[in-house]
Amino acid sequence: MDVVAETGSTNADLVAGVANFADRTALIAEHQDSGRGRHSRSFSGAPRSQILLSMLLKFPGIDPAVLGWLPLMTGIALVDTLRTVAEVDARLKWPNDVLIGGKKVSGILAEVAAHGPSPTVVIGLGVNVSMTAEELPVATATSLALENAAVLDRDTLVRAILRGVAAEVDSWRDSNWGIDALAHRYRERCGTIGQRVRVDLPGGEEKFGTAVDVDEHGRIVIEMENVDSGRPAVLAVAAGDVTHLRPVS
Repeated sequence: MDVVAETGSTNADLVAGVANFADRTALIAEHQDSGRGRHSRSFSGAPRSQILLSMLLKFPGIDPAVLGWLPLMTGIALVDTLRTVAEVDARLKWPNDVLIGGKKVSGILAEVAAHGPSPTVVIGLGVNVSMTAEELPVATATSLALENAAVLDRDTLVRAILRGVAAEVDSWRDSNWGIDALAHRYRERCGTIGQRVRVDLPGGEEKFGTAVDVDEHGRIVIEMENVDSGRPAVLAVAAGDVTHLRPVS
């Protein structure tokens, strides 16, 4: 585990040096000024107020078709760590955000750094730890401090997260990269299932409905509202932004 005071992006650093890093290399930054999440959205925070962590993981023999489950698997590990160590009611928001009380405390980003028979993936995550309400970028975000977490020591949390991710990878490998158990455990922790949602699809199209499942491909399954005659009533979404909406009264 390496710690740097500042960098552009821990994910970018590991991806750029992929040939030089061993399996399960972890890189942590006290601050990063070019961090990005899904869809290349930027994010930043006050130095030492967040966990900014990237891990390089190698998967010899894995079916590349299941690599899309890796960020979801990481979300399981992160939720379990926050529940057991920080003692907060963390839940997953599809595909790989973590919410407390409906507000985002963490996000996860996966990038394939090397293809071939032993794919290498870099997983990055950020956790808002001690950020104040004034420091948060949007009103829909939160931090462990604001949620009265039992533990705010970043070193303790980082080590627990790394152990949790390693245990999930080992368990997944032992199952020969099977999906059934992984999908079941994701569904158990997913706060999106059962929610009325808006889905913003690539290309700008909006869909409304109720999230009813996460399928074996990691897609969120939506029962559609206002379905026109002849169009499918159920939509499986592989890529898009999901917003939890208040139930219709």
